[in-house]
Amino acid sequence: MDPISLAFGLILDPYVLTVMLAAGGFGLFMGAIPGLSATMATALLVPITFFMEPVPALAAIVTATAMAIFAGDIPGALLRIPGTPASAAYTNEAFAMTRKGRAELALGISLSGAIVGGLFGSAVLATAAPVLADIALRFSSFEYFWLACMGLTCAAFVSSGSAVKGLVSLLIGLFIATIGVDPMSGHPRFTFGNVEMMGGINFIPAMIGMFALAEVIRSVTATTPHYKAPQEHIGNIFKGLGPVLRRYKLNLLRGSVIGTLVGALPGAGSDIAAWISYAVGKKFSKEPEKFGTGHPEGIVDAASSNNAGLGGSWVPALVFGIPGDSITAIVIGVLYMKGMNPGPTVFLYQPELIYAVFLSFFLANLMLLPLGLAAIKSSKQLLLVPREVLMPIILLFCIVGTFAINNTVFDVGVMLVLGLVAYLMEENGFPIAPAILGLVLGPLLEDSFITSMIKADGNLFAFFERPIAAGLGVVTLLIWVAPLFFRLRRGKVEPAKASGADE
Repeated sequence: MDPISLAFGLILDPYVLTVMLAAGGFGLFMGAIPGLSATMATALLVPITFFMEPVPALAAIVTATAMAIFAGDIPGALLRIPGTPASAAYTNEAFAMTRKGRAELALGISLSGAIVGGLFGSAVLATAAPVLADIALRFSSFEYFWLACMGLTCAAFVSSGSAVKGLVSLLIGLFIATIGVDPMSGHPRFTFGNVEMMGGINFIPAMIGMFALAEVIRSVTATTPHYKAPQEHIGNIFKGLGPVLRRYKLNLLRGSVIGTLVGALPGAGSDIAAWISYAVGKKFSKEPEKFGTGHPEGIVDAASSNNAGLGGSWVPALVFGIPGDSITAIVIGVLYMKGMNPGPTVFLYQPELIYAVFLSFFLANLMLLPLGLAAIKSSKQLLLVPREVLMPIILLFCIVGTFAINNTVFDVGVMLVLGLVAYLMEENGFPIAPAILGLVLGPLLEDSFITSMIKADGNLFAFFERPIAAGLGVVTLLIWVAPLFFRLRRGKVEPAKASGADE
């Protein structure tokens, strides 16, 4: 019997299907609670997988992570609190739609994008894993430096309003990312003698504080409602969804492609893929001024990237044993534990197990439709709870979720401080998204630059000596120079028109 037929038999086993169903419910719960991320869901499943065969163990992890990444969109859309870091890129967009009374459309787009992106990523994983992994392996510190620079450039696109305030917000995020130990000298930076700050600022407590706590503070301090009352219920999420998806079908495809490619890069992950997709969507949109005001197009790109990135991150993990993100870092340990040593040989000696994992990706994303729909319908109770009751509950979950990450009060303090900082920033017109982006990409930018300088002995031209690095560098520099070029060109054209009018 061929390996694919054996794989179908393994994955369609009633026990495996039951495990996937239970893991799906667990993943939805973990993703919907701020602080309980997809990574944490995977980590909590590992002790349970000790008692499972390889296929149900890996299928449970695949299903739980796919559900958790989507579930992060639900509190993001309803409460402006991203459940997972992967949902942070378009939380403001989704919440703005809820304020307009279009929560069902926002969640419908998120669910559809997650399913389409997840299936696309699964198809790429199953058909092109060796090719994508080979490309990802060619990335050295030089390529990652340009990738980080390109990602930071996205701050200009994801922020709305003043470009200067967006830049200041980005610099605040980069400053927070420098807190800890200098990677070059090993000397503490901005720690003020605090030992716990030497480990740096954890991204998840920072995200919870800057989104969730800031919203709680804003709700408590508001003397008048700063937005429309929440919807009393969530209606049919498929109503009006068809025209939106038909109109933005290219965005759906583009987000899936970006998510898969970025996910396949070791260390990138779904959260960076979502930021890049959102920025690219705004850059090429015919209506960029609508982004940030509750525009469906702003969700289509990023929502499809999230789950597409999940499939992409498994490519280097399975083929070469290199984790694509924190989730696949845990998965590699599970693979070794089950005797499925990641690498090219696993396709030769245990092909039916690998094909069964591929099939679990497809099945998990198909299960996302009924399970995700049930999660959305049950979440409508959040809209019926008065804000004065809901906000203290949210604050409690934020504190518990933040504490549970490392079991330390320090993370709770980080959340409280950065929540207050974010509140003050937004009250004065400084966007939060660039700060989050700087916090995510800051360590990658610094580490890749320092490593590259050591390799090149301080020669800056080394950043253009490798073909892929040169290509990324040229594209990044063109993105930086293009606005200045167009502004100068516009300045020359306008005087010419004025002189023509005078004649």
